[in-house]
Amino acid sequence: MTRARAILFVVSLAMSCMTQPAQAAVRVLIISGLGGEPGYEQKFETQAKAVASAASRSGAATKDVVVITGEQARRTALDPELKKFASAVKSEDQVVIVLIGHGSFDGEEYRFNLPGPDITSKDILAFLDSMPASQMLVVNATSASGSVIEQWRKPNRVVITATKSGGERNATRFAEYWVQALSSSEADRDKNEIVTAAEAYDYASKKVADTFKSDASLATEHSRLDGKNAERIVVARLGSAALLPNDAQLDAMMKEQGTLETQLDALKAKKGSLAQDEYYGQLEKVLLDVARLDKRIDARKTELLGPAAGTGGSSAGGSNAPKTR
Repeated sequence: MTRARAILFVVSLAMSCMTQPAQAAVRVLIISGLGGEPGYEQKFETQAKAVASAASRSGAATKDVVVITGEQARRTALDPELKKFASAVKSEDQVVIVLIGHGSFDGEEYRFNLPGPDITSKDILAFLDSMPASQMLVVNATSASGSVIEQWRKPNRVVITATKSGGERNATRFAEYWVQALSSSEADRDKNEIVTAAEAYDYASKKVADTFKSDASLATEHSRLDGKNAERIVVARLGSAALLPNDAQLDAMMKEQGTLETQLDALKAKKGSLAQDEYYGQLEKVLLDVARLDKRIDARKTELLGPAAGTGGSSAGGSNAPKTR
């Protein structure tokens, strides 16, 4: 690698790491819909609260995690809550929306089943589009959810659905395993104590497929992920990472880590088009940057956690109970 090219690489990397301001917030909304029977009602509410708890450990402030369940999910109560949530979102924020329950599709319109009148895919899309978030994750864990993929697609938005189409209408298993992923070291593939949306999706999808195989039954759901950078959206922190308070310096380093991973993937994809010396020269540079950054991240975690680092001590972040509607 020439000196000029090395300088350009470092400058471009530094600029890419500055794309997200330190004051960005993580805002999370979880809605559990109509169960139809007591068993489902309880199950959906429990799953919603588990997702909220994980969100509060993944960088979202208590006030920015909202759970809506039961009668509060009726349109008369829900619609004002959606407007309130959307009005707080800033352009630099990251937004996570999780829908748990039953859905339906009549061949033209998807509906998320609620107590009383349902909310349609168009209504939900209008809500999503009203928020100027820099990054958005939407997890629709309901039956028939695959019907919304194309309609909800947008740059800077990752959409995950429990089914591949509106034709998969049976009650889904995806939410159960998505929740498991948020506290599972198995889901954390790279063992950095952080579960990303991509990791949670892969874990949940595999577990769902495995359950159908173990039941020796025909799979009635096939999940989908649409959008870019799911591997850079944090949905849970594990172990000592869950004890960390919100910290702008650490957040910036974690974003830089994601940028380096993207750089590394892009470089690997170009291997066949580069001379061997040039490829390995660039690879060495990126890997050294990754190693140096890992040391900085570890050092910052130690500063934040103090004696609790690696010991499973009490949370440095205080109470993280989400708001429940």
